[in-house]
Amino acid sequence: MASSTALELRYLSEPDMVAAGVKDMAGCVDAMEEVLALLHDGDYRMGGADHNAHGIMVTFPDTSPFPNMPLNGPDRRFMAMPAYIGGSFDSVGVKWYGSNPANREIGLPRSIHTIVLNDKTTSAPIAVMNGNLVSAYRTGAIPSVGVRHLARQDARVVGIIGPGVMNRTALEGYLTVRPTIDTVQVHGRRRVTAERYADYVREHFPQVKHITIAETIEEAVRGADIVSSATTGARGVANYPFIASEWIKPGALLCVPANLELEDELLISGARLFVDHYGLYESWASEFPVPRLHEYIGIIGTKFLDLVREGAIAREAVTDLGEVIKGERPGRVSDDEILVLSVGGMPVEDMAWGRRVLDRARSEDIGTVLPVWDTPELS
Repeated sequence: MASSTALELRYLSEPDMVAAGVKDMAGCVDAMEEVLALLHDGDYRMGGADHNAHGIMVTFPDTSPFPNMPLNGPDRRFMAMPAYIGGSFDSVGVKWYGSNPANREIGLPRSIHTIVLNDKTTSAPIAVMNGNLVSAYRTGAIPSVGVRHLARQDARVVGIIGPGVMNRTALEGYLTVRPTIDTVQVHGRRRVTAERYADYVREHFPQVKHITIAETIEEAVRGADIVSSATTGARGVANYPFIASEWIKPGALLCVPANLELEDELLISGARLFVDHYGLYESWASEFPVPRLHEYIGIIGTKFLDLVREGAIAREAVTDLGEVIKGERPGRVSDDEILVLSVGGMPVEDMAWGRRVLDRARSEDIGTVLPVWDTPELS
């Protein structure tokens, strides 16, 4: 008997995603650790000829003769991020999002995300889900995998630069893998945002006993065992937050999922360098053939790549976190060494965590099942 041609998909709103466990940070950290190991093994595909592309971006002109055309601005874009991730996830799909900082003026997040998961054989959609919390939690979980493997075991103090969503979920992840943390030093471009972050920490993480509003980046960095810098903004090194080497405590881990500038000397000879996936940075370099990639993409791993291309450091000076997870290269080897982890963010992470949440939604019948068709009009 022929199989049915009827197709249906499951729609998951943000409340559905919460009910299905998208905010399970411990589970997300474990899932992201598996993702990083799979990246190292090669059991994945992303876009582009090299299968490592971050995504396909739509940007806009500074001016336009067309009255309805959106205009350029910091963090203004639309982006499609397709990927397949193997292992226990065995999941393929795409994240689609738009970004506009002006959203905050009307009470909306800067970015609004939608994820579509597909059947890997037929390509039929199996789920459409709100992706904001998937993106936020996997973004916090990846540097938390880094903290698990690279931070000092007795880490207590976290320096926060950029008190936004990225550093909310990052801190949650850090506390998950390092319950010794009891102090947060937070700096924001506006004091009011740092104060809101402090209120959030007091409400959600009572184990943090000491919270300091740092008036400068230096105050947030000095004495911190983990420095988490997560600010967005305009292109160009002159616009990125800067951390001087002398501010960094011996033994500190710097987790950097956004724009940052560090001194060349630190990266060449004063710290050990780690990335989530080196192939991502090589893909960016091929997509944007500019003399200094770090001027164009502010994530610190692009500066690692610039230094490799200039011959200032060897390629082997940069370690993939997956190599550490697999036991092929060491993580932290002394309590006094400074480590820098760059996090670029990849769609394989969204597909993995989205799949975990979908599996639970199916098992607990969360969400709304929608018909696609009983039989296709054209086949």
